[in-house]
Amino acid sequence: MEFVKKATLLSGGVDSICLTYGLMPDIAYTIDYGQTVAEREIYVSKYICELLNIEHKIIQINCRSLGAGTLAGADNLRFAPSEEWWPYRNQLLITFAAMMGIKDGVSDLHLASVKSDKFHKDGTEEFYKLINDTVSYQEGSLKVHCPTLNYYSHELVSKYNVPIDMLTIAHSCHISNLACGKCSGCLKQLKVRHELKID
Repeated sequence: MEFVKKATLLSGGVDSICLTYGLMPDIAYTIDYGQTVAEREIYVSKYICELLNIEHKIIQINCRSLGAGTLAGADNLRFAPSEEWWPYRNQLLITFAAMMGIKDGVSDLHLASVKSDKFHKDGTEEFYKLINDTVSYQEGSLKVHCPTLNYYSHELVSKYNVPIDMLTIAHSCHISNLACGKCSGCLKQLKVRHELKID
C-alpha cells in the first residue's frame, strides 16, 4: 500500500486555516517570500499548528524585489487584476513548498483557493490542473491539490466544521502586520465574518 504524506500551504488566512483544520495534514508550510505581512502570517500559522498538533515549517526566500502590488509594497503592473497581485505568486509558492515537500517525503500538497479567487488566472481549475501536471511529471511525483475551488470562504467553515474562535485570529491583510481594515484582504475577512455572524 502506497504511503500518503499530506502537507498544506498555510498562510494564516481564513481559507488556509479551514483547509488545514479539515485535512489535518502531516505538515504545514508557511512561506516568507518577502511579503509585507510575513511576520503576522508566520505568527498565526505557528499558533494554528500548535493548537492542532501539526508539524509546522517556515520557508524563507526573499523575493520582494520580484513582486508587485500591496503585498510587495510596490506599484501595480498595468495589467494587474487586483491591488495585491504579485506576478506568478501561486506558482512561486507551490514550487517552494514542493521543493521542501519532496525533501520531507510529502506525496500530496494541498492549497486553499476559493470561488472568489477565480478572477486570478492562478485561482482557477485550469491553473491547478496545469501546475499539478507540471509538478507530478517531475521526479518524486508529488501531487498538487486544491479541494476548495468550488466553495466560498464562509462555506469552508461549514464544510470542515471549523471552530469560530479559531478564525478570529486569521490574518488576511495585504498591507500591514496589524490589519488595516481597508485592503481587499481585510474586506474579504470582514465579509466572511458578516456571513458567519461573528461580532
